[in-house]
Amino acid sequence: MNVVLCQTNIIWENREANFVRIRELLETTGPAAQSLLILPEMFSTGFSMNVDKIAEDDPSEVEGFLTELATEYDCAVIGGLVTRVAGAGDESNSAESGGEAKGKNELLVVDAKGAELTRYQKIRTFRYTNEYEHYQRGKEVRLFEWGGFKICPLICYDLRFPELFRRGAAQGAQVFVVIASWPSARVDHWLTLLRARAIENQAYVIGVNRCGEDPNWDYPGASVVIDPHGKVLADSGKDEQLVTVNLELDVVEDWRREFPALVDLEI
Repeated sequence: MNVVLCQTNIIWENREANFVRIRELLETTGPAAQSLLILPEMFSTGFSMNVDKIAEDDPSEVEGFLTELATEYDCAVIGGLVTRVAGAGDESNSAESGGEAKGKNELLVVDAKGAELTRYQKIRTFRYTNEYEHYQRGKEVRLFEWGGFKICPLICYDLRFPELFRRGAAQGAQVFVVIASWPSARVDHWLTLLRARAIENQAYVIGVNRCGEDPNWDYPGASVVIDPHGKVLADSGKDEQLVTVNLELDVVEDWRREFPALVDLEI
């Protein structure tokens, strides 16, 4: 399976401009048919707490954009988006913030025919920036199938919580995808944790991060593909670009048979 990492310098809270930029990148080296194309967390707005401004309405422009890319390039596409919480303001919508959370930090996966494969809501909202005050926490890890693989997508801060990856591994995940807006100040953590998640779960791990800057942070890019042994197969560096890597299912299955550590996994 080909995976295509789309590392972008996200334009702050400007959905249409980000759509244009992604299309420009894809026009230079479009993904091959049946690839898995991956965009960063909140790729259309940047990591903003301004839920009232950036949350998607119905019909969703981001969902429409992801569907267009998927059908145009005959690919599956993953991208992050913000949606509104139904009945925002109710105490049930936020575990810690007295019902203030108004949005959901989500990712959507669309197949080559434009059908939704899965939707995942970020489980660990980032306390350091008070994300939990603005975005409702999700509850369930989700898997989908594409290109012969079982794939578990997660979002940014989720990376620091190995139990979420263990849930995915217990459900048979062979690939983990982490979309992110991870800042330069902690890039060493990003790379170290991605390698750790690959090694301990005997799976491919793909981290797709943004580059550039927003009003709050600088971002390193450093989107990577890591194999089940912890080897870095590709590193995007710090600039906008597309990176394509081919994943082989036998690499996962052979290693799990040879070194059956997951058999001893207790959840």
